[in-house]
Order: sequence, then C-alpha cells, then structure tokens
Amino acid sequence: MKYWLMKSEAETFSWDDLVKKGSTDWDGVRNHQAANNMKAMQLGDRCFFYHSGDEKRIVGIMEVSGLYRPDPSDEKGRFGMVAVKPLGPVPKPVTLSEIKADPKLAHLLLVRHTRLSVVPIDAPSWRRICKMAGAEA
Repeated sequence: MKYWLMKSEAETFSWDDLVKKGSTDWDGVRNHQAANNMKAMQLGDRCFFYHSGDEKRIVGIMEVSGLYRPDPSDEKGRFGMVAVKPLGPVPKPVTLSEIKADPKLAHLLLVRHTRLSVVPIDAPSWRRICKMAGAEA
C-alpha cells in the first residue's frame, strides 16, 4: 500500500462535501507531476484529505477506490482522475505549520513544493502524521 496527500480548497470541495457524496472522482488536476502521482495510485491506497487555501490542514483520510482514467473535464485529453472515498475524519486536524515544525517531516513534498496538489507520503511519515492527528495508521 502507498500513501498520498490530496489537496482541495474547502470553499471548492471540502471534506464534508466528500462525506456527503460518499465518493468522488478527483478531477481537475492540471499539473503533470500531480497527474503522474495519481497514475501511480492503486486501489486501496490511503490518502490524507488536505484543506488548502486559508486552512492548510489535514482533515480526513480517504481510500483510492478507482484507478486513473481520463478526466472528461479536460478538453485536451491530457489529464486524468482517480476515484476516492472517505474513511473518516482525523480526530485532530494537523496543520501545515505543525508538519513544517517537525524535522522528521522536512523531506516531504508537501513542505518543499507547497503548491503541488497530489503528493506521495512515505510510510514512516504517514504513521507520524497519523499519530499527530490521533488517527489509526
């Protein structure tokens, strides 16, 4: 199993929106590196749901429920999407500031390339962030 972090602005599509829908296609990604990360996803992989924008915090955990396929909202046909479903909110949201303050997480793309919307999270970092969030890894 691999681990990821996927960003969405809460005003556009929030954790609560995902929970209400039950699952969604993670579409609209228009960055090649982020798209390549989604291409690498497998069914059952875990993802942090991260509210970007003003919040900048992890608020939930999702599971990849559909593999990479074309994104119909991309008129040029260059980008794709995956499907995700919520597993649960994190008991304590973890802010970007908290992650940046932890030297053991300094290597994460979330810290080094803050604008990238889909980033991998290595297993030790996943466990560490889950612990910070009071969530089961």
